[in-house]
Parts: sequence; C-alpha cells; structure tokens
Amino acid sequence: MLTAIVGINWGDEGKGRMVDLLSENAQIVVRYQGGNNAGHTVVNDRGEFKLNLLPSGILRPDVVNILGTGMAIDICHLAGEIKRVRDAGVSITPDNLKISDKATICMPYHVLLDGLEENRLADKKFGSTKRGIAPVYSDKYSKKSIRTGDLLFPEALKDLVTPIVEWKNMMIVGGYGAEAVSADNILAWLKEYGEPLIPYICDTGKYLDDAASSGKNIIFEAQLGALRDIDFGIYPYTSSSSTIAAYAPIGAGIPGRKLDRTIGIMKAYSTCVGEGPFTAEMFGPEAEDLRKAGNEYGAATGRPRRVGGFDVVASKYGCRMQGADEIALTKLDVLSYLDRIPVCTAYDINGEITHDFPVGKRLNEAKPVIEYKMGWKCDISKCRKYEDLPEQAKEYIEFIKNSVGCNIKYISVGASREEYIEV
Repeated sequence: MLTAIVGINWGDEGKGRMVDLLSENAQIVVRYQGGNNAGHTVVNDRGEFKLNLLPSGILRPDVVNILGTGMAIDICHLAGEIKRVRDAGVSITPDNLKISDKATICMPYHVLLDGLEENRLADKKFGSTKRGIAPVYSDKYSKKSIRTGDLLFPEALKDLVTPIVEWKNMMIVGGYGAEAVSADNILAWLKEYGEPLIPYICDTGKYLDDAASSGKNIIFEAQLGALRDIDFGIYPYTSSSSTIAAYAPIGAGIPGRKLDRTIGIMKAYSTCVGEGPFTAEMFGPEAEDLRKAGNEYGAATGRPRRVGGFDVVASKYGCRMQGADEIALTKLDVLSYLDRIPVCTAYDINGEITHDFPVGKRLNEAKPVIEYKMGWKCDISKCRKYEDLPEQAKEYIEFIKNSVGCNIKYISVGASREEYIEV
C-alpha cells in the first residue's frame, strides 16, 4: 500500500502528527520534496519534536525513514537535527534512516543568496525562510548542483565544487556586492558534515521499489500544502518544489509506481506563514485570540502564523489538486472557545461572487464572504468516538465535508497521539 499524506492548504496543517499516528502500521516513511524550510511538530510519550528534514516516522523504532530524491538537504542542519533527536533517546542508524544518492545538497552559498535576494526585494519580498530553498532548486534545474551521491567520491569533489563556486561568486560579488565564497571553505564544510552521512547514502529508489513489490506499507510525507506548490499554488509566493501527491512517487525515487491512497490534511480553520494572498485572513484581537488558542507559530522559523476562518474555496481547490481520497481534519479542539465560528464560503472579486479558486491579480483582489457556524463551547479533547462530539461540532464537520466534497476519515481533538477520532 502506497499512501501519500499531503497538505490541502498553505502548509502547517498537521501532517507530521498524522504521519506519526498512521506510521504505526507502516514499514517505511519517505519525505519526497522540500528542505528545512518548514517543519512538522509531533507530540508523543517522549515529548515534543520539531522535525524539518527527518521524516516523522523516525520516532517509531520499527519504521525505516527515507530522505528522497526530490529533497534539498542542508547537511549541516540535518546533522543538528539528528543530534537533537538522538539526545531525546531516539535511535538513528543506517538501518532506520536512508538518504537518496540523488538528493540535492543545499549549500552555504544557497542560504547566503536567499538572504541577499530577500534583502534586495525589501518590501516586495516573497516571504522566504532564507534557508536557501529557491536558490538550491534553481541550481538543480540549471544542472549546477552537488548531490548526496557525490559525497561518496570525495576525491572528485574539488573538480565539482570549484567551477560552481566561481560561477556563484559572479552573482555574490558582482551582483550583490557581498564577500566572495571560498571553494576551500565549501569543501571543508562538505567534509565536516558529509562524511558522517556516507553510511546512510544509498540507492533508495531500488530499496523502495523492492519494498513496494513485496507489499510493504509505504507512507509518503509531504512538506507544506497544495497552495504552496510551485505550479498550482499562489505563485510566486510558493515553495520551489512540488507539494502535490502525484509527485510523491517521483520525488521518492520510484516514478514508475502509482499511489493507492491519498490522505489530505487540513485544519478546522486557516493558517498561513509568509507572504502572499490569504483571502480568509483575520486581523486584530480576533486573530490574536485564534493564534494563541492554536499556538500558531512556525515550526521551522517561529514566525507567528497568519490566521483566519476555514476557507471553503481554497480547501475545495486543494482537495482537487491533491486528488484526496479522504481528509484528516486537525485542531478541531482549538475552536472550542468560540461562540460562533467564522467560515469563508466564497470570494468577492470586484462584486463578482465566485466559488472557484482564482489566480494572479484576481486572487489578490479577492475579499472573503464570511458566514458563521454555531460553536460548542466545551472541551472535546476526551472524545474518542464521533458520537461523543457535541451536536454543533458534528454539524461543523458535516458542513466542511459537504463543502469540499471529500470524506473526513480522521478528526484531531488534541496534539497527542491518542487524541483523535476515526470515523
């Protein structure tokens, strides 16, 4: 069984929590795109973990975790993340962590260039995390990248790195007026952080293909959501990789395989980190109350998330883009403090009411059409069956299910593993 767990909206929907939960019945969890520019927060009996590169299945001892071909891996960040997780008592060895030999390395000059460009853009910035993601994917498609498999041949690295650094310095020095990058320093960085990873690097595509042939349960873990996809998201305020479920087998390293199941993750309200159009956004005290209730701060950056009511238009579009077979609805419990719950049911674009998600200028001009649903005003974190929920909560869930046209299979009523309902 090949299952993709993907975000329906702008990211931060709670994918890590659901991967951690569903990986109980999986043998392998694969991250198939992105880098350390976003994070997944998992809470279990060992504590709270904020994971940027490691798949969320790393917290289960019997699960093999894979960093796939489509990823951009900052090996320095990965070293620190492995240490933090190990320090919390989690075993990480080449038996339970494997790194694709075709994944791209996010280099120090990518991080430098990301920050220089955001600073140049000033008030027109894209809201980058400044982790080097756009520059590293640009280099990948320019065919000027160092890949993890190159670490296996250290004697050849100098011939790869030197011309790339020369090319990069043309932009760093000539374009931005910054200090040149040293090829020797880059080589030393690759040696320091790359050598310890060599036992983990292998042909993960072959490993996954064999696993799929033998009938193992494989989970593909996405980063961010449909609205941050490079092609189908709120371009140019997107990530630089494909967050779509259809890309999962490709980014994992088994492009000839097809998914059996796609689970879309979405919150019971809307959140967004970074710049770009966010039609359902709330402001002022109302927004701050929701932000505090949901602890809405980015797992990778700590930035306060923008918040709003559930966005029917964006969520229906996200479900379609992801090809979601079923939905996991997260953070329903956060709304328990509200007397009435705001919902964005349509967009008003210069007097035209639309239920279809627009792009470009039309999206920038869209205003939310807000309706309110009755709140339940009670603690639902102890509910473990759908029947245990108050009637207003069940009505809200049914409204969302009917609005987006996809069945809701899982309902999260708390952050811990056991605080969920399976319908």
